[in-house]
Amino acid sequence: MLTDNTEPLIIAQADPAELNQLLIDGKKYVEGKDYDRALAIYERAASLDASNPQIFSGIGYLQAQKGNYQLAVAAYEKAIALDRNNPQLYYALGYSLGNAGKNLQAAAAYEKAIALAPTNVQNYIGLGVVQLREQKYDRALDTYYRILALEPNYSKAYQVIATILLDRERYDEAAAMLKEAIAKQPQLGELRLMLATALLKQGNMAAGLQALLDAKRLEPQNSALYFKTGEVLLRIGDLDAALAEYKQALALEPNSPVAQEKLGNIYLAQQDYLQAVVAYRHLTEMTPNNPAGYYGLGLALKARSRNREAIVALNRALQLYKETNNTAKAEKVASLIEELKPSN
Repeated sequence: MLTDNTEPLIIAQADPAELNQLLIDGKKYVEGKDYDRALAIYERAASLDASNPQIFSGIGYLQAQKGNYQLAVAAYEKAIALDRNNPQLYYALGYSLGNAGKNLQAAAAYEKAIALAPTNVQNYIGLGVVQLREQKYDRALDTYYRILALEPNYSKAYQVIATILLDRERYDEAAAMLKEAIAKQPQLGELRLMLATALLKQGNMAAGLQALLDAKRLEPQNSALYFKTGEVLLRIGDLDAALAEYKQALALEPNSPVAQEKLGNIYLAQQDYLQAVVAYRHLTEMTPNNPAGYYGLGLALKARSRNREAIVALNRALQLYKETNNTAKAEKVASLIEELKPSN
């Protein structure tokens, strides 16, 4: 999900001399990240001039830096009471409210900032973040489209929009939007991965695979692309090609249990039982509490007529399936164990 790292600004006002010196000292401590001393100075300044909104803005900033977002909210509300037409203050208030978990109030503050500064893209980004947190997806879509109108090369907006459209099964819209995004930013493999997902959901396997191929050319070290390609190739039954993709994924993520399990499953389907045994043994070492590894190992050992070893692996799988209350799998494994037991 997006995060909003933009920090509100402190704008100091120099009057009178003592106040000016306090603000100079406060700024020095802020720059040195000594927020406690800076906060003490700004609070002293507020006691000297309670009509200066920028002093309260400074206090809000410092409280936010310390993670005291509710106190930051109170300070920014004081600043806004003194300066109701300053979009920076509403942005800072929204930022603090959002971090305090008050997303709906944060959205209202960002909307006010937008009304006062309608061309500042940061206001829209802040609004979009809290809308996503509240799962207001229609509103978030509108906000991120407005972001693109102001900042056409903001790739994160395309990703957010595509994610929402894909989640809502609006695959045609997602594909069209992503093609437009890729035309503007052809170097981003992530957009091509999302396009591939949209195309595959439409049932267009050839175009989806081509999008993945294009993405891998751009980002050959992106393991997610190999996982996705392997998934598609498995779906269409091309086991050899899928195996190559998962091997590459495992080369990039050597500790990936998902890739290791896929290798075992493919070797098992290809009746390459020796390689399946090796793959599943590695899986049990990676994830000793994953019953799938022991179950696959049991099947591969059974296929090689190594029944005694198969029973040991299957008994472990049975125990783990029972522990996870997977009754259907447990019954299946128990039946297989009975089948493998030597007859008297």
